[in-house]
Amino acid sequence: MKKHYMLLFMSALILISPSCKKFITEDPQTALSEEQVFKSLDNIEPLVLGLYTSWRNTKKDRGGFIFTLGSDEAQQGAYQVRTDERQASLDRYSAFLTASNTALAEQWNSRWPVISAAAKVIYALGLSQDSDIQRKNKILGDASFIRAALNFEMSQYWGEIPLIDQAKFAEYGTRRQSLELVYTSIIADLENAVKYLPVTQTDKRRATSGAALALLGKVYLYAPLASGQRDYAKAKDTFKKLIDAGTYSLVANYSDLWNPTKPNTSESIFEFQFNNVYPDNNQTQWQMGSRSLADIDQYAYFGGYDLMVPTKYCYGKTSEGGIWEDGDLRKAESIRYDFTYNGKVPVLNPAFGGDELDPHVKKFEDIRTQGTLSFWLSGKNIFYLRYADILLCYAETLNETGATAQAVDLVNTTVRTRAWNGNLPADKKWNAGMSQQQFRDNILDERMRELCFEGWRRMDLIRTGKLVDLVKLRNRWARETGSIQAFHNRYPIPLQEIKQNDDIKETDQNQGYLNQ
Repeated sequence: MKKHYMLLFMSALILISPSCKKFITEDPQTALSEEQVFKSLDNIEPLVLGLYTSWRNTKKDRGGFIFTLGSDEAQQGAYQVRTDERQASLDRYSAFLTASNTALAEQWNSRWPVISAAAKVIYALGLSQDSDIQRKNKILGDASFIRAALNFEMSQYWGEIPLIDQAKFAEYGTRRQSLELVYTSIIADLENAVKYLPVTQTDKRRATSGAALALLGKVYLYAPLASGQRDYAKAKDTFKKLIDAGTYSLVANYSDLWNPTKPNTSESIFEFQFNNVYPDNNQTQWQMGSRSLADIDQYAYFGGYDLMVPTKYCYGKTSEGGIWEDGDLRKAESIRYDFTYNGKVPVLNPAFGGDELDPHVKKFEDIRTQGTLSFWLSGKNIFYLRYADILLCYAETLNETGATAQAVDLVNTTVRTRAWNGNLPADKKWNAGMSQQQFRDNILDERMRELCFEGWRRMDLIRTGKLVDLVKLRNRWARETGSIQAFHNRYPIPLQEIKQNDDIKETDQNQGYLNQ
């Protein structure tokens, strides 16, 4: 009976109204009161596991990669752009990119219930008198990590955001807080997660102290300058602590990262756990594959509907103005160029837009579905944090703190050496004598080669101040409209949130969207 009531409570907690204020003040309509539910660790722990699942589910289907659209790395396929103006605006930066854009509102709405529920767990644990301190602290680490990760994501895309803190609700309410306060809170949560989470987890759904340490380093690196929390020295020290611990290592073969039979490798710091069985599938390939293949066979594992396709810059060779150098093994693992299927080459349907057989995202193809399951049941794990990312971030902090030659050596001997199967040609080695600015330019391209479509590109462009210039140059749809402006470094606060949240008024809207 307790399990039944707990499931009801979790459902109410996650599916309640998207408005921050309404969510946090509404009582759950269940047989157990909230006070009763949070009284026992036996009730709280399964709730936290449910939060991991709910966070994971924000990465399913379109939600997982919608923020990568409108970048210089990826854009929508032509048919998608022609048939959905609200979604097309994410690449066009058009008049449809407003507070009433439902494509963005869906992403805002899906995350706040998880943040708010994590906040309730943190508050309840602070009041708990349970004698099992170790278990209580571990659950606190989980909830703190989840809240920090989602607050970080929300603030990167929307700027000042509400801080859901039950202990300070009278002070904070649900209004937008300063960037300084937001990032101070994120850092405090991650420090708790580092302190209380274990080094290893048998349950791969749950984060480790290493994951918290990795994200803390990234927060110091990615925090907006206006927050006062960007600190290259602290980021460097945090990354070095993680690296020196020796818990993680690069896999020898880059291809192993994308083999669905080899999840949770030594390189994985935290990845979202999926499989090919509904509801634990992620539908990622449904959105990434080619419509021309879907037209032939719903069981073609690289079929799909062109939601997100690489830009020419992302799939092109350096000799053609793109990023790929001869011999880089990551190219063939990241991007599909050949659409031959069962010995046949698909034919373009002129009604679809013409880019269905241009290069597509390959990383998320799930060959396990071939011939037996619809590609809607794709279910490969999705990386959140992996060691290669941390090495590249660490190299950035070395460069920013005056150790450019050391940064160059780190990139050469790790991710670039692996990219050439352990033997980096002399002409592909970065020059240790490059300037600090040259390293900044090079590392941005290297991050695209290593991490394309893994969710970091828009944040990388925002933090380096490159979003407007590079998107206007490299994204087909943004280039056609020429509409992208500096205020597009943030998304608009959804209209529904403004209407439902008494603490956020129309005048609190992000600059550039006020009168749209």
